[in-house]
Amino acid sequence: MTEPKADRPNLGAIVPAPADGGMGLLPWSWARERLERNRNYWLSTVNADGTPHAMPVWGAWLDDTLLFSTSTQSRKARNFARQPRCVATTEDASEAVIVEGRVDPFAETELMARFFAEYERKYDWRMDESLGPFWRLAPRKAFGFIEAGDAFGQSATRWPFV
Repeated sequence: MTEPKADRPNLGAIVPAPADGGMGLLPWSWARERLERNRNYWLSTVNADGTPHAMPVWGAWLDDTLLFSTSTQSRKARNFARQPRCVATTEDASEAVIVEGRVDPFAETELMARFFAEYERKYDWRMDESLGPFWRLAPRKAFGFIEAGDAFGQSATRWPFV
C-alpha cells in the first residue's frame, strides 16, 4: 500500500489550523507505529436503530489493516452485516489514532497465518481457525494527534486512503 498523503483536518474555530503550510503534520509511520503496538482497539459500529455501539477488541495491525475476530452472533458482527463501516481507535488518547473504514471478513491462508503469529506474540495467546470468523478493517481515512500542550493544533493530521 502506498503511503497516504497527510493533510490538516478542519479543527473549527476552537483550534484554528496553524498557518504553517503543513509543518507539524504527523507522518503515516507515526500512526502505523501506534496502531501496531496498540493492545486494545476500540471499535464503533451502528446498531439497527441508529444508536452507536463501542466495544474493545484484541487484534493486529498488518499491511495497513486491522485484523481481529468476533463471533457472528456478536453485536459487532450483526452490525457489520447491516452496515460494514466502522471506526477503530487506539487506547491512548494522548497520542490518538482514529481509523475510519470498511470491515469485511477475510480467510486468506497466508494472511491468517501472519495474523495468528502476531496475535500470539502480542497477547501470549494462541488464536486458531475455530475462533473465527476473522475480520479486516481497511482504512478509508485516518486521523492522528498529540494531545500534550499546544501540540494538538500543530499535530492534528488526516490521512485519506481513497
